[in-house]
Amino acid sequence: MTTVSEEMRELGRALSTQFAENFLGSREDRGELTLWVLPPAWRDAARFLRAGGYDHLSDLTAVDYLDREPRFDVMAIVASHQTHDFIRLKTVVADGQPVDSLVPVWIGADWFEREVFDLFGIEFLEHPNLKRILLPKDYQGHPLRKDYPVTGPAGSRFR
Repeated sequence: MTTVSEEMRELGRALSTQFAENFLGSREDRGELTLWVLPPAWRDAARFLRAGGYDHLSDLTAVDYLDREPRFDVMAIVASHQTHDFIRLKTVVADGQPVDSLVPVWIGADWFEREVFDLFGIEFLEHPNLKRILLPKDYQGHPLRKDYPVTGPAGSRFR
């Protein structure tokens, strides 16, 4: 079983100290470290990880917890090319609450954030071109939300 390296733990401890008032906690699982921060620290925590050697944004997505408030987890999975380690950075976002874009930190966040906006309806502040990427401009709703009708919007030709 893979374990989290001491360097990763130290970076996590440093992040928790740096963002103490906005740090929610951490978890180790299968050799990966997950760090939770409140939305005001989202972009700065990402910059902190980038400065700590996590130079690659591997993924950025969201999860809808319909019966929880705040409703969404937004997460970025970042990797270090040098150590081949992964860290998951998460924040919690209420329905209708925007979160800072990570495009200024990793340019590759551009399309990931557009996908999350398209499918979940989460807005990213200061995103250079936040618009639908998979669905037509006039599509109604966000299909990966748990309260979205399984058959799609009324009147859809895909029903």
